[in-house]
Amino acid sequence: MTTYTDTAPPPISEQGWFSRSESWLDSKGKGAWIAAMVLGFVFFWPIGLALLFYMTWSKKMFASSCRNMSRRKSWSRHAMSSTGNSAFDAYKEDTLRRLEQEQSDFESFLQRLRDAKDKAEFDDFMDDRAKVAGAETDPVNSSKDT
Repeated sequence: MTTYTDTAPPPISEQGWFSRSESWLDSKGKGAWIAAMVLGFVFFWPIGLALLFYMTWSKKMFASSCRNMSRRKSWSRHAMSSTGNSAFDAYKEDTLRRLEQEQSDFESFLQRLRDAKDKAEFDDFMDDRAKVAGAETDPVNSSKDT
């Protein structure tokens, strides 16, 4: 059997100035961290650099994006779970399959569109190149040079 222990931060009076300022910036959000870093660079560049390294090392800048990813993953697991209503589950499964097929068809359409655009651009390039090569070997232009 495992036990749950809550590791709450010590009371504010026991924290040092660094921990208090870190907690204050955390409560204000990402914008406060960025503003502190910019002000650090403006007033004394090593402070800004130190804040940049600290934010990167402690993953302060990326914490919320990781949380959002885990929420999306848990939502997708929830979407695939059974509700107990067989008619609704069949409808949901059919709808999800149809949406996945539409997404696949749309992605293949976009790929064909990109391929056609690339081919058209390449054909234009080759035509321009052939025109330039034809102009260089044109006998009318070479007789004018002499």
